[in-house]
Amino acid sequence: MGLSASPLRRVYADGRDIEAREAMLLAATQAGLAFSNSSVALVHGMSRPIGAHFHVAHDLSNAMLFPAVTAFSVPAAESRYADCARALGAATDGDPLAADRLVKAVRALCKDLEVPTPRAHGIDKHEWFRLSPFMAEQALASGSPANNPVTDRGRDPGSLRPDLRLTPGE
Repeated sequence: MGLSASPLRRVYADGRDIEAREAMLLAATQAGLAFSNSSVALVHGMSRPIGAHFHVAHDLSNAMLFPAVTAFSVPAAESRYADCARALGAATDGDPLAADRLVKAVRALCKDLEVPTPRAHGIDKHEWFRLSPFMAEQALASGSPANNPVTDRGRDPGSLRPDLRLTPGE
């Protein structure tokens, strides 16, 4: 994770920055290796239906959801998220503060990279709400949410969406 923190912003700002592109290539390769040795979680399960129904690229829908899903998941694995914050250079604090700093760092990254909200991307609010229950079923059926630190525990991706403030216009 630490390999991608600085180069990602640099590549976004200047696609000709060869050193930053090389660092991102290495980070992406390592991420791919990590995915092949583990499983994806809630953010991926929720992203698939968004892509299918609203024609949003999977990487973009993941980016749209990532800050909110991270914030939702932190309480169930605070020390793991704190480790991520430290790896990104976002914190050196104890676990509770470091995990909070991770959420803030991810939100800042998405802002810096101009990740749009669903509404800004052109998703109609009424269609979003109409399809939310079906998208929640699809997300759960993917199996990915079961790998999340916070699983359903009385909440599913359909009920989670409003909590994530991902509705168009918010």
